[in-house]
Amino acid sequence: MIASVEGTVAALTANGVVVRVGGVGLALHTTAGTRARLRVGEPAALATSLVVREDSLTLYGFADDDERALFELLQTASGVGPRLAQAVLTVHTPDAVRRALVDEDLALLCLVPGIGRKGAQRMVLELKDKAGLPGSPVPAGGSAAPGWRDTLSQALVGLGWTAAQSDQVVDGLAATHPDASDDDVPALLRAALAQLGRAR
Repeated sequence: MIASVEGTVAALTANGVVVRVGGVGLALHTTAGTRARLRVGEPAALATSLVVREDSLTLYGFADDDERALFELLQTASGVGPRLAQAVLTVHTPDAVRRALVDEDLALLCLVPGIGRKGAQRMVLELKDKAGLPGSPVPAGGSAAPGWRDTLSQALVGLGWTAAQSDQVVDGLAATHPDASDDDVPALLRAALAQLGRAR
C-alpha cells in the first residue's frame, strides 16, 4: 500500500493534484480544501489511500493521517464508496464528521450530495461507535490566492451540480465574501451547498 507521497506539485487538476516523485507524476484525488492549499512548483507531502478495483488503481491524497483514516472508516459503512467518502470530507472536516456521527446529526450528514436521510441513519448506526470523539486538529495553513473561486466551482461540479449552477452561487459568495481566500474554501463550500439545496 502507498501510505504517503512527498514530492513537487506538477499540476492542479479538476479532481486533485499531480505530484512529481522521482521523475514520475502521480495523480491523486483530493478534497477541494486540500487542493486549495497546494501550489504548482512547491513541495507537498500527502497521506494517501490506494483504492484497488478490477479495472483501476486510484490514489486518494489527504492533508493528514486523520483525514485518511476517516476516509477509510467511512467506506466500511454500507453503500459508501471512495467517491462518497471523499465527498463527505470535501463538505465537512474530520472533526465535524465525527461530531455528526456521535451526536446523530443527520441534517449535517445530509448536506453531502449523495447522502439522504436513510443513508445518514445507516452511517450513524454503523459508524457511531467507531468514529471516536471529535478532537481539535489544526489544519495546515495556506497563503491567500485568487484561485478559490475556481476551486469552489470545480468542487461543486464534482459533487454533481452544473457549471451554470456552480458559477451562479460562487459569484454570489464572492460578492458577500470579498476577502475570501483559499483557506475559506471548506466553509464557502458548505454555504454554497446550503444555497443550492434550498434552490431545489
